[in-house]
Amino acid sequence: MAEAGSGRMTTPTADSLQSAFRETMAVVCTPVAVVTTRWQGLPYGTTVSAFTSLSMEPPMVLVSLDRRSQLLTALRASGTFGVNILGSAQAAVAAHFARKGGTGKFADVAWLDDSGLPRLPDVTGFVNCRVASLVDGGDHLVVLGEVMAADSTASPPLTYHNREFGTHVGFERGS
Repeated sequence: MAEAGSGRMTTPTADSLQSAFRETMAVVCTPVAVVTTRWQGLPYGTTVSAFTSLSMEPPMVLVSLDRRSQLLTALRASGTFGVNILGSAQAAVAAHFARKGGTGKFADVAWLDDSGLPRLPDVTGFVNCRVASLVDGGDHLVVLGEVMAADSTASPPLTYHNREFGTHVGFERGS
């Protein structure tokens, strides 16, 4: 970091770097999804914004999960997970699954069984995955998933930007 007006670089403290990084990442618009799995007959799920496609050959996605997540423990044991890609009207669903609560998150939530995985109704997309590998990512693990099935509907996505939920609106196309 340059000191104001000095032109010199200073080394940020760990706390100041973490704070600057948090603020910088807040301006990145990300998709919002609920990652789910089922283990020992119980559904688990959590909201993520660190989710993206990884590969077309073979089809793969990646999601980032906190090392302390109950979902991560269940996902490791089950070897499979689903990615419920939320639509613009599902901010309340995102907020619900962002809280702590393990299997209790599903107590008052309707869900469907999709090839053994919990699928939330009315999502814009669902991706059924087999865990291909887990990669160290600091305080998170990056889960690489081989896509076993996928489907979607044409509806606006739920996005997260500047700590607020929103949606994407495309530019009008010129003639």
